[in-house]
Amino acid sequence: LSFDIAGLELYLPLITGARLVIVNREITKDGMRLAQSIEDHQVTIMQATPATWKLLLTAGWKGKSQFKILCGGEVLDINLAEELLKISGQVWNLYGPTETTIWSAATQVDDNLNSSSVPIGRAINNTQIYILDKQLQPVPIGVPGEIYIGGDGLAKGYLNRPELTQEKFILNPFDDSGKTRLYKTGDLCRYLPDGNIEYIGRIDHQVKIRGFRIELGEIETVLNTHPQIQQAVVIATEEFPGNKRLVAYVVSEDESLSTNQMREVLRQKLPEYMIPAAFVVLDTLPLTPNGKVDRKALPAPDGEIAREHEYVAPRTPSEEIIANIFTEVLGVPNVGIYDNFFELGGHSLLTTQVISRLNQTFSVEISLRQMFETPTVAGLIEAVTDTQLQDTEEEEITNLLAELEELSDEEVQQLLAQEMQSSMHN
Repeated sequence: LSFDIAGLELYLPLITGARLVIVNREITKDGMRLAQSIEDHQVTIMQATPATWKLLLTAGWKGKSQFKILCGGEVLDINLAEELLKISGQVWNLYGPTETTIWSAATQVDDNLNSSSVPIGRAINNTQIYILDKQLQPVPIGVPGEIYIGGDGLAKGYLNRPELTQEKFILNPFDDSGKTRLYKTGDLCRYLPDGNIEYIGRIDHQVKIRGFRIELGEIETVLNTHPQIQQAVVIATEEFPGNKRLVAYVVSEDESLSTNQMREVLRQKLPEYMIPAAFVVLDTLPLTPNGKVDRKALPAPDGEIAREHEYVAPRTPSEEIIANIFTEVLGVPNVGIYDNFFELGGHSLLTTQVISRLNQTFSVEISLRQMFETPTVAGLIEAVTDTQLQDTEEEEITNLLAELEELSDEEVQQLLAQEMQSSMHN
């Protein structure tokens, strides 16, 4: 009863003459028991988060043709929507923060899904929705902006928190009377050409890594299009100062799903700086009591490297040195000679650290291009060896030229004559 959706779940059935079924938290967290409860009570309509619907599908719930699905609280991805459409009569995608009780936008999902995520629809009756830029100006179609909501569902503010209320509940800049307010949601959305609204993600889920501003929801959306992935969440972590990186958590029943497969799916749609450095496969994602994904409860990556090839340990002292440099810079253990520096979480800033240590250790000048072309221990040891040989040859030539400069023309002629005679005898 501590959050607004309880109002809909409790009172909507009662005021429409329906029967309300209440189950305990243990059942709602167990997909098989929840599916059995739906069957036992002949439930015809249910509201839940995408995480709960996925829980039911994973448990083998088959649905029924007359079942009406209400989905809200989190982004409804295309794959889940398509699965739910197959086993129900109706699927509705609903959107609305607690501060604008209860729903603010809604749409019935159909088979004509042509974007990466399901739209949240349009404003419901007695509700106004604006998508604005930082200057509180409406954004054009297709351009992301923050969503602001006004109307009859707007709360008065936060209890005993006047400063937060003033920050989040602003005067409506489009009402000359100065009597109405809008709620600043912190949600990033954009208008689609047909007038529907597409939810992108939370503004506070935007992160900045190595100068690039990244919307985590965009990465999650692309991962969720992969048929072998049931759920995906991406977060930014910083194990030690200066090494912020992206970590993707996925739920998949297919054991053959590889890290490389996930990276390739992302590379087809996203730039390289948006590719997570680590991928963690989980049986389920942790949930809050409200049924939403609990990002704070996600486990830290264990440091194990997901390889597409057999681990090959360093074979020589030089390979051991380079592997240790990778380990120290990246913070990952047991680097093999064929492990790719960038797939282990390396990026341009860390690359400069590796190059500096290589040049200092081996007294060479490894270039940034060489590092990108051969980002493995095995590749770099070849680059180091080639550079050392080249440096040696250049040094010998330099010494020879210096000796020749000290000779007279007659002495040079004598040396050339001796060289020619030697060549003829050979």
